[in-house]
Amino acid sequence: MKKTSTLQNGLIWFGAGVSLAEILTGTAFAPLGMAKGLAAILVGHIIGCAMMLLAGLIGGRTGRSAMETVKMSFGQKGGLLFAFLNVLQLVGWTAIMIYDGALAVGGIFDIGRWVWCLVIGALIILWIAVGITDLGWLNKLTMAALFVLTLVLCKVIFFSGNAMPDLTGESLTFGAAVELAVAMPLSWLPLISDYTRDAEKPTQATWVSVIVYGLVSCWMYVIGMGAAIFTGEYDIAVIMVKAGLGIAALVILVFSTVTTTFLDAWSAGISAESLTPKLDGKKTAIAVTVIGVVGAILFPMDDITGFLYLIGSVFAPMIAVQIADHFILRRDRFAAAADARNLVIWLVGFLAYRLLMGVDTPVGYTLPAMVLTVLLCILAEKVKPTVKA
Repeated sequence: MKKTSTLQNGLIWFGAGVSLAEILTGTAFAPLGMAKGLAAILVGHIIGCAMMLLAGLIGGRTGRSAMETVKMSFGQKGGLLFAFLNVLQLVGWTAIMIYDGALAVGGIFDIGRWVWCLVIGALIILWIAVGITDLGWLNKLTMAALFVLTLVLCKVIFFSGNAMPDLTGESLTFGAAVELAVAMPLSWLPLISDYTRDAEKPTQATWVSVIVYGLVSCWMYVIGMGAAIFTGEYDIAVIMVKAGLGIAALVILVFSTVTTTFLDAWSAGISAESLTPKLDGKKTAIAVTVIGVVGAILFPMDDITGFLYLIGSVFAPMIAVQIADHFILRRDRFAAAADARNLVIWLVGFLAYRLLMGVDTPVGYTLPAMVLTVLLCILAEKVKPTVKA
């Protein structure tokens, strides 16, 4: 298989970061005010991107896909649980992203949400058909257009001269805001190794991917927060219409949706291959896109915060176990059928995350839950060391 360059990986994750879902999530930070909101965005992304980096390095070092690296901690059959859960969350993300994109574009060119769902879905399938290593000039051209148009969007929001009255309030605590910032990079944890493993220089590509994604994701959050603070408007499509962006707005909304959702669908196909070699990754990715289109047409998906927290509670303790095994304990259970010890530790981490959701800490609850999980892994190894094969 043709290897991807560091530049290609950077462009892939630039496209992942330019996301309507991230802009919409950013609007929720407005009650904190610009300074406090920005601090929460930065703290959350440092936590989330650090975890994303470590996950990507495992895949880059071993040459394995994200779900194959999970088997290094949970065994062959134990890893199937997370591969299945990952496919489910990626189907959900595909539907959510198509829904958000179609709804936003419909606010500019109202020809029916279902029509835009079909258009966006068709473009995603085109991206999948071309393939991750052959996008070439198409990907570069798209990223350049998105970069320019997001700069225009920033100008419209931050230099409109229509700053709103103070919006600060108690509807969102600092800790909850940090958690919302952690949630997006955390949602990419079960995907990043699917791309770093195929890089010419895996370690370099991982660093570039995470740094590019982290910076762009922060930028999208700030755009959303700024839109709410400076224009008083929480609907990005409305802001674009008022600014007279027209076709430019259409390009931003459609292609930012396509470039992000493509990664969700593509990785769903790769994760499905971990479930059974009988499944073809590319065909499965296309099937996931079709399911996502149908879901986006049939079901409302306006509030995704519960979905984000569910992803965090599943995958934060999962990657914590992987980090402990790979970087601290040097433990590899890839050849085992299942690692019951790690599965129990993951379950404890999952429950701890859900319980911590009721506790307001300055750093959210992903970090405390992950620290607890790592400590449990280290303690378990000290009590009963793994017998080396």
